[in-house]
Amino acid sequence: MDQAPDAPPGERRRDAGATRRRLLDAARDLFAERGYEGTTVRDIAERAGANQALLFRYFGSKQGLLTEVVAQGGLEQLHATPPEELFETALRSMLTSSAAGTGDRSLEVYLRSIGRGDEATGTLRELGEQYQSALAALSGAKDGALRADLAMAWLLGIGLMRTVVAREPLASADPDTVCRLVVDALDHLWAAPSVTDPL
Repeated sequence: MDQAPDAPPGERRRDAGATRRRLLDAARDLFAERGYEGTTVRDIAERAGANQALLFRYFGSKQGLLTEVVAQGGLEQLHATPPEELFETALRSMLTSSAAGTGDRSLEVYLRSIGRGDEATGTLRELGEQYQSALAALSGAKDGALRADLAMAWLLGIGLMRTVVAREPLASADPDTVCRLVVDALDHLWAAPSVTDPL
């Protein structure tokens, strides 16, 4: 039960809010560990210590829960971060959360869920498109969208190798070292002449 039937209204609201938070946290961790398709509603409810019916009451469906997990992490980060800081912020967040197994695990959720079920695809595609749009404006070049896709491919590739494949030495590399190497190299991508410009 979410709360005792005779609990005061204020207490019911607090209990409902806490249960909703536990469901979000459990879903975030399970989606990051197993992917969208590999996670069941029962798994999420059990980890959260809640009734499955509450998941449907608060989020409508597993897809609705995924949407909120992504929105709370990736989309929130995207909207709160200046474009010139976005790549490094996303990279550092992914590196530190994967090392600790906590924190913002949105990119882990993305990596383990993209292409793993039609229900998840729209939500995750939206996240990718918004990141691309923000990054594409950085160079001001005609091929900005291509550069943004290359940057995203590198970011997701790093995430894949570190969090899913757990390939060493990347899996245990110091986040500061990885960020420095990647961001220094990425500066050239933003500054290089457009490939569509005449020589």
